[in-house]
Amino acid sequence: MDYILNVTMAVAYGSKITYLLFFSTLIFALPFGLMIALARLSNLPSLKALTSTYIWLLRGTPLLLQIFFIYFGLPVFGINLDRMSTAIIAFSLNYAAYFAEIFRAGIQSIDKGQYECADVLGLTYLQTTKRIVIPQMIKRVLPPMGNEFINLVKDTALVYAIGLSEILRAAKIAVVRDFTITPFFIAAVFYLLTTLILTLFFRKMEQKYAYYE
Repeated sequence: MDYILNVTMAVAYGSKITYLLFFSTLIFALPFGLMIALARLSNLPSLKALTSTYIWLLRGTPLLLQIFFIYFGLPVFGINLDRMSTAIIAFSLNYAAYFAEIFRAGIQSIDKGQYECADVLGLTYLQTTKRIVIPQMIKRVLPPMGNEFINLVKDTALVYAIGLSEILRAAKIAVVRDFTITPFFIAAVFYLLTTLILTLFFRKMEQKYAYYE
């Protein structure tokens, strides 16, 4: 029992890195993703081309490769970042690309007639987007956003590659040291509890925004 408690504490310590990276990524990636989505829907060809290229690059290459490029590649250009900063930047840039496509699809799913009605009522584009489009978009993007949030939790294990001691690395250290797979089961419990909380949260959000259907 003492052993399980000790390993749980070690994994819990590693979870601090996991959750810090998770929330930091959301803080930066969500607004950046929305900005990219709106830019892709603009009438400026150059802006649409730039954002389309960004999404293609970030979605078309592995997240692990992006982490390696920032951590090992940028120093070649004189830019040196610590491990945590590297992870936050890589995850934020990567997930912003995925969020952007989800937001874009959600916005384009809104009937164009609603824009015309809003224009007749004298609403500006900003007012229409804020009061009419965004609330309906949120409802429609909740399922794919929930999936991306869960993927983000699991993807945080990739920072193991640059030496950050998140949940999985903390568990593996205990496994190698003690020759038992018990720490892996404990790590699995942390991941499952986190994804359960996220699943319940998004289910609650879907119920909240159900009246927009």
